[in-house]
Amino acid sequence: MTASALPETMRVSVLREAGQLELADWPVPRPGPGEVLVAVRSVGVCGSDVHYFQHGRIGDFVVRAPLVLGHEAAGRIAAVGAGVDAGRVGARVAIEPGAACGACGECKAGRYNLCPDMRFFATPPVDGALAEYVTVRADLAFDLPDAVSDDDAALLEPLSVGIWATGKAQLTAGSSVLIAGAGPIGLVTAQVARARGATTIAVTDIAAHRLAAALRNGATLALDAGDGPAAGLEFDAFVDCSGAPSAISAGIAALRPAGRAVLVGMGPDEITVPRWQPGTGSRPPAFPRRCRPGSTATRC
Repeated sequence: MTASALPETMRVSVLREAGQLELADWPVPRPGPGEVLVAVRSVGVCGSDVHYFQHGRIGDFVVRAPLVLGHEAAGRIAAVGAGVDAGRVGARVAIEPGAACGACGECKAGRYNLCPDMRFFATPPVDGALAEYVTVRADLAFDLPDAVSDDDAALLEPLSVGIWATGKAQLTAGSSVLIAGAGPIGLVTAQVARARGATTIAVTDIAAHRLAAALRNGATLALDAGDGPAAGLEFDAFVDCSGAPSAISAGIAALRPAGRAVLVGMGPDEITVPRWQPGTGSRPPAFPRRCRPGSTATRC
């Protein structure tokens, strides 16, 4: 589709303030150099979207002006900007919602997710994808195979969270992992853990229907978090997908020596991290005193 054939206006869902969403008509954006215009076909609703809707902010990011939510998106390229192959028009794509600068130290070190100048969909002041059209850098629109539906493609962004978290947790064949929270991120984390070869995948939650979903989606063990679920168990890794301080404390206590803890969930601004304890609940082993040569001490 050429720029001249595009409609002038589009429908968008706009967050005016906490608790107030409305449909509005906005101009259809035009792709700039190096950009593509995507006709949005599917958008997921993330916990961050819900948080912005309910509270109007996440940490230092405050909704001070009308904001379009949604960052889990897929669609079809409707037009391209200067410098982009016109043959991409019509391609089905999944959108990477975070545009890093590519020049800072974090980007050059391969940690573009930590870029201080990151522009992320649906994070004030950047509008998101709950609109009929969005523009995105061409290199952040990834072509999709026919076997992947639009809805499945929109789930690639949350799936990437599970891939990243299990990678940081160093899960490999035979690993054991405890996952706190059986919401969407907890479930994809369990699925990725299974794909990486983990053999013990325990998921905790306080909702029975979510625990049942966990067992259908990769978990080998579903535990009620209200029952002190990790007592007597030890894991190679712990991934928190709940943000609940009590779940984080219990998860760290369930790690075996040299275990890895990865915190994914959105919790309070500050949490108290407990002193490490092995899964048995005993105190951490004390460092032995160094014995002098010739000492007759029985405990050194």
